[in-house]
Amino acid sequence: MGSPRKTALVAGVLFIITFVTSIPALLLYNPVLKHAGYIVGAGADKRIFLGSSLEVFLIIANIATAVVLFPILKRVNETLALGYVAARLVESAFIAVGILSVLSVVTLRQDIGGAGAANAASLQIVARSLVAIHDWSFLLGPGFVVGVGNGLLLGYMMYRSGLVPRRMAMLGLVGGPLVCVSGIAVLFGVLGKGSAGQGIATIPEFAWELSLGLYLIVKGFKPSSIVPKEIPDLGVEPALSAA
Repeated sequence: MGSPRKTALVAGVLFIITFVTSIPALLLYNPVLKHAGYIVGAGADKRIFLGSSLEVFLIIANIATAVVLFPILKRVNETLALGYVAARLVESAFIAVGILSVLSVVTLRQDIGGAGAANAASLQIVARSLVAIHDWSFLLGPGFVVGVGNGLLLGYMMYRSGLVPRRMAMLGLVGGPLVCVSGIAVLFGVLGKGSAGQGIATIPEFAWELSLGLYLIVKGFKPSSIVPKEIPDLGVEPALSAA
């Protein structure tokens, strides 16, 4: 990646891309996720395809953030840095499962569903099953694993290294466990899926990832023992010592 400044810039842009792709994609999926009759209706397939495309770019950006930051993070703790990469891969795998389930609903609607389908009731049951797979994959991926990876692991390494302001890194150390706990609470029915309680629990993690992306773009890494302050190139070749 070249200099630490370039690495920080690329990582920051990738974090922002995860926001630009994930939030619109979820909104674009609403016709499938919120309406049981989508599979036997007129459909909004192009909208769903656009949402799926955004999530593919989300997967790429997710994995790329970990790959780009790994050479820096391994100087802090190589084991945790590998754990962060693994967490990003697992999160992306859950997202991929969600994409496949949503696209399967669209395929069924186009092939044997649509308006006037003879077996409408059975098709709706199948559609709701596929939507349930999406919902569970979303809960276990962005709703749980992200708390371990982006929250605890990345937050700890950034806090320990001082590469970003430690008060900002604390958002990850607080937000990560909150995301995990809220995901478990939804799993056991303590909190409702998409409830206000779950939404409030995700605020610190949301603020951590967004502030990290913006900080890396604008400021880059802070000088530390891990990434020393860069010395400008003055175009002077170092003198060779006499043999």
